[in-house]
Amino acid sequence: MSREPDLAAGHPPFTVLRAAHIEFLVTDLERARAFYVDLLGFVETERDGDRLYLRGYEERDHHGLVLRRAPAAGVGHLAFRVASEHDLDLLERLYRTHGLPTRWARGEAGQGRALRVQDPAGLPVEFVYEIAQAEWLLQRFDRYRGAFVMRLDHFNCQVPDVAAASRWYRQELGFACSEYITDGADASSGLWGVWLHRKQTVHDIALMNGVGPRVHHAGFWVQDPASVLRACDLMAAAHLADRIERGPGRHGLANAFFVYLRDPDNNRIELYTNDYLIADPDWRPVRWALDDPRRGTFWGHPAPASWYGEASPVETIDGGQFAETRPPVLRDRPSVTR
Repeated sequence: MSREPDLAAGHPPFTVLRAAHIEFLVTDLERARAFYVDLLGFVETERDGDRLYLRGYEERDHHGLVLRRAPAAGVGHLAFRVASEHDLDLLERLYRTHGLPTRWARGEAGQGRALRVQDPAGLPVEFVYEIAQAEWLLQRFDRYRGAFVMRLDHFNCQVPDVAAASRWYRQELGFACSEYITDGADASSGLWGVWLHRKQTVHDIALMNGVGPRVHHAGFWVQDPASVLRACDLMAAAHLADRIERGPGRHGLANAFFVYLRDPDNNRIELYTNDYLIADPDWRPVRWALDDPRRGTFWGHPAPASWYGEASPVETIDGGQFAETRPPVLRDRPSVTR
């Protein structure tokens, strides 16, 4: 009989609410704006020097996506919202106790003070409480454009040691596990991937085995499967069909309807919809075997090699350089193509 791994969530003294925003580094801000705003229909909230702040139609927060001009493409940070200002101080104490780099970020457009940390896997993470509110466009159907992007949904990150990173997010930060992948027939063998959540959907962050720390993609919720197909039509009409990397299709894991796109700087986004609600505290995580071909592609074309091998480098929290990557502790990719 296989033994299930311990994937229980801890109970920290602070409350992380959900994924809040991600900052992509782009080499040409106008070219990036043309892709995200003019083509895909993200809403521009504000421009502040070398940064462009975007959101979806469902989002009241000032931004869910930040584009920052930089010499090289990558990810500046990914952010979570917390429930109170005091939670930021408690989080700083946690990271400092564990000897992890921290700094305070102040004065950025649309938000109050924020805590920047380098987590144990090397990912640059921000926690923020105070966020300016923007016009809610949910029922402004007259303004809907592009692929009808509604909101940021999740981050997917590659880390060298999924088990260790998962323990941190579950035990120290209070994330719960919805689904996971094991590297072998025994459920207690190596964790190849975990899907972790704070809001009541499948994930706010996924951690996948691979060279890391790197960000694989940011997932944005779209209105319905037709919006995913509309995005593909828009890409093709703009002569960017070669930037459709994977899909459209449906994942077995999370049940989501999806397509993966690469922006002009090769940062990857997923347009994502139709996953499921997790409303009960006794949710039993769904286990997938690494070599089950239906977990990644329930139906649709197999993922290309680039989907497994390529991901965005991440900055250190002091900026100006990318974090050093390390090879994974488990095999780097599935033994079968999906």
